[in-house]
Amino acid sequence: MSNTVEFFFDLGSPTSYLAHTQLPKICAQTRSQLVYQPMLLGGVFKSTGNASPISIPAKGRYMLQDLARFARRYQVELNFNPHFPINTLLLMRAVTGVQLHLPERFNEFVDCLFRALWVDKRNLNDPATVAQVLKQSGFDPQQILDLSNDEGVKNALKDKTEQALQRGVFGAPSMFVGDQLFFGQDRLDFVQEALSQQ
Repeated sequence: MSNTVEFFFDLGSPTSYLAHTQLPKICAQTRSQLVYQPMLLGGVFKSTGNASPISIPAKGRYMLQDLARFARRYQVELNFNPHFPINTLLLMRAVTGVQLHLPERFNEFVDCLFRALWVDKRNLNDPATVAQVLKQSGFDPQQILDLSNDEGVKNALKDKTEQALQRGVFGAPSMFVGDQLFFGQDRLDFVQEALSQQ
């Protein structure tokens, strides 16, 4: 069995977006498997007392500079979304629903939403904009909305968020290699090191 890294993420996290752009390459280099674990960051913050760095002005200014540094290092586009923070409850339910019921399109779905948020700066707080983004990417907005409202999907996201909390997650992105927790996209070198040692 291949090595595995579990990637706990929320679309509303720009650092999760950066990790998303790099983890597939790391897994290819280390012959490892990447397992996406959708969670609700708002629920994690509420349960742990944590908060977005942007809520502290000095830290928020630094974070924006740091995001730009890493985007340059990774050679990826990142544009901070002026509509931040985004309420990701329906989006993360949709991600969970697609993972459960349309797994063959999961990577494409996550890609299109991450790009809409952190490259194209779309306002995904607006349902009409979400529908437009989905249509442009070849998804049926009504089908995705139906998945988001499915009770089994809602419960699956709640369960995944609770599992994250039980394992010590306090923010996003959080990655596990075995029982080792690595928090933050700026710890990807440690993730790669851990995978290389398996």
